[in-house]
Amino acid sequence: MREALPHMPILCQGDGQLSHLRGEFIDNAAVSLFGTLSLWQGLDVPGATCQLVLIDRIPFPRPDDPLMSARARAADKAGGNGFMAVSATHAALLLAQGSGRLIRTQADRGVVAILDPRLATARYGSFLRASLPPMWPTYDPDVAKAALRRLSAPAA
Repeated sequence: MREALPHMPILCQGDGQLSHLRGEFIDNAAVSLFGTLSLWQGLDVPGATCQLVLIDRIPFPRPDDPLMSARARAADKAGGNGFMAVSATHAALLLAQGSGRLIRTQADRGVVAILDPRLATARYGSFLRASLPPMWPTYDPDVAKAALRRLSAPAA
């Protein structure tokens, strides 16, 4: 991203301690902060600082995770659907948690952009969408961009 957007200040998880990254993110409205799943679980920035949370893919557990695989097999063996009971449920929890990085107070505004097309196209997509906090959905990137422009416009 730094190469693609050289004019923007970009911080990445691993560039420093979380407290330093959080401080820089809060102090400079132009800063973009990129991180992995573990950043979702450790960052709390209410207010106008965070206006876009971008999730590139649905956070399913790794297929080689022995605990999750054992749980899915047990659900299948009991006559259930191991994928829905374990993987989809785990992903739903993490999507809700990731979306919650944006929505910390009732006054918070912004866009949660989940770029994984499976959210809209897969049979389990409605299950995952139902786990998200109440938000106005759109599949139109122009609508999302317009919302972000309105949020960054000076107050009238």
